Amino acid sequence: MSKNVSKESLAERTRFYIDAHPSIKDCVSKGLINYSSLARLIMKEMDIDNEEAVMIACRRYAGKLGVTTDHETSILRILKYSRLEMRTKTCIVTAKNDWTVLHKMDSLFKDLWNESSIMQCVQSASAVTIIADRTLKERIMDTVGRFNIIKIRENLVEIAVKSPERIVDTSGVIAYLITNLSDAGINIEETVSCHTDTIFIVGEADMINAYSVLTKCIQSAETTVKD
Repeated sequence: MSKNVSKESLAERTRFYIDAHPSIKDCVSKGLINYSSLARLIMKEMDIDNEEAVMIACRRYAGKLGVTTDHETSILRILKYSRLEMRTKTCIVTAKNDWTVLHKMDSLFKDLWNESSIMQCVQSASAVTIIADRTLKERIMDTVGRFNIIKIRENLVEIAVKSPERIVDTSGVIAYLITNLSDAGINIEETVSCHTDTIFIVGEADMINAYSVLTKCIQSAETTVKD
């Protein structure tokens, strides 16, 4: 391998490491990091033995990040005008991904529409996840067929972050919220994005903490961002 290729490979591995650690990447982009310490950490975890080259790669990438990325301000600008809605007594029914299940759900959706009830349905390659008020649990199970049920989760809370329409074209908002919830030790049972609504399903035990974390995200945006 030539010297130039080796240098390029080292720079790529350095950028890869920084990209894989969002908290480090954020500090690098804002110049809030000790490059010697970061270089030694990268050397240790990426099995690299050239500290000077890693430091140079970090500084060069920091310059690029500082110029080309400033996602946090745009994210906070969205959250500044967001609000929270919470719905308790939620359940999640997970069923087999079978055409008969979806066919049976069609009539239930029509009935719930007429009743002004809310239910979210998410389909993946292996399952259909139905999020609804727990009073609908038995009705959903009877509709899709109990033999099609994979799992039922109860004692859940739905917290919706309702944002302005600009969220559709703003990257990183959902990741920002998930990171804050994760850092607080909150387990997210499910998350659904529907146009301008970002919906998090958490256990009742995490309800107050999760709502508090999301509230602080919005309050921080309100005090930080100046229009």
